[in-house]
Amino acid sequence: MKAYMTNGTIDYLQKIEQKNPDMNLHLMNSSEGGIAYYEGSVEKLFNSGREYEVIMETGEILKEGFVVMNNIPVSDESKPGFEHRFKNRSNMVEGMPGFQAFRLLRPNSNNTYVVFTQWRTADDFENWKESNQFKEAHKKQSAKKPANIMEQPFLTTCTMLKEEE
Repeated sequence: MKAYMTNGTIDYLQKIEQKNPDMNLHLMNSSEGGIAYYEGSVEKLFNSGREYEVIMETGEILKEGFVVMNNIPVSDESKPGFEHRFKNRSNMVEGMPGFQAFRLLRPNSNNTYVVFTQWRTADDFENWKESNQFKEAHKKQSAKKPANIMEQPFLTTCTMLKEEE
């Protein structure tokens, strides 16, 4: 399955959504502006968007919630090992209160994977980060950047844009 994402102003992204009412477009607000995301279609809506292959998925992305995207640049030769690690992960996040959805997105035109999680609230995500399950799931990670990671990973946090009523 494919996934597509782009950035823009909320007004611009809402116009794309209005022109494509049959698409299940998810609009989000971040500190840097708007983000639009959809998956499952071969139809490309965005002129300058990013295309991904959905490698793993759990849960359904909902119209309300808090989204955390961990953007991880991975070297070409390290991609198989990186994906293998995720495919063999403990899946502890799925059992956490407030968890809604997970996606591992492989980039089609660059080296930055996206680990996409959606939570009911930002507090639910913070509770996950403080949990014993988080510590257990991340215990093999060191404080310094692993050799297969090209650059320092970075987080993007968003709130799903609530539809006007």
